[in-house]
Amino acid sequence: MPQPSPSPRRPRRIRRWILGGTAAAAVLVAGAVAFVYFVLFSHSAPATLSLGTSATAVPKPALTAAQLPGSWSVGSGSLAGYRVREQLAFLQAPDDAVGRTSSITGGATIVQAQSGFTVTTASFSVDVSTLASDQQMRDQRIQEIGLQSATFPHASFLLTSPVALPAAAASGQLVHVSATGRLTIHGVTRIETIPLEAQLSGSHINVSGSIAFPWGDFGMEAPSVGGFVSVTGQATMEFSLVLQRG
Repeated sequence: MPQPSPSPRRPRRIRRWILGGTAAAAVLVAGAVAFVYFVLFSHSAPATLSLGTSATAVPKPALTAAQLPGSWSVGSGSLAGYRVREQLAFLQAPDDAVGRTSSITGGATIVQAQSGFTVTTASFSVDVSTLASDQQMRDQRIQEIGLQSATFPHASFLLTSPVALPAAAASGQLVHVSATGRLTIHGVTRIETIPLEAQLSGSHINVSGSIAFPWGDFGMEAPSVGGFVSVTGQATMEFSLVLQRG
């Protein structure tokens, strides 16, 4: 006697169960990633590197205007790094991800000018392979994706146009200028103009600045981990330099 054929509804129910189970698994994975990133990896981003927010009074210079011209090199206390906004799926993280390093070399030359001073040369290099954030996992990932610092361990800036400094710079006033030059990141060089803050403080010159750009400008792709954790379309490079004589 022939057996009754299976109901055509059964395979449909099985497919629905499989699809439902897959969707549930995806939700669980997303939830796990959210928990790890927003709970276990929660952090408060460091403040932007800026002189304007920290300078409450005009510092007294230890140098005279006649001593300002000359060669200046990167000294202790200098920092450079990145700032990006992370997001989980379609939700932005509450803070920026920030990585910094003190491995910076280079310097600048200042000469006397009729209306003040002029920065005639400047060149700086940052060892981006030493960038560190508050999460070792993030630091390991940027070695391979995004910045790819294991392959491109240095970022640099070479001034191509003189920068005029007003005479007030010698009195310790905070001055705002812009520097145009060859910025190299991820092995790609572009002419960029970077807004700067500069201030003579004691026997040092403090200089800070930042520039935001789309990842693609320097041949990079915005990092993404498993399709759940990614960063927004722009990255910011920021720095705070302490320049000393010599």
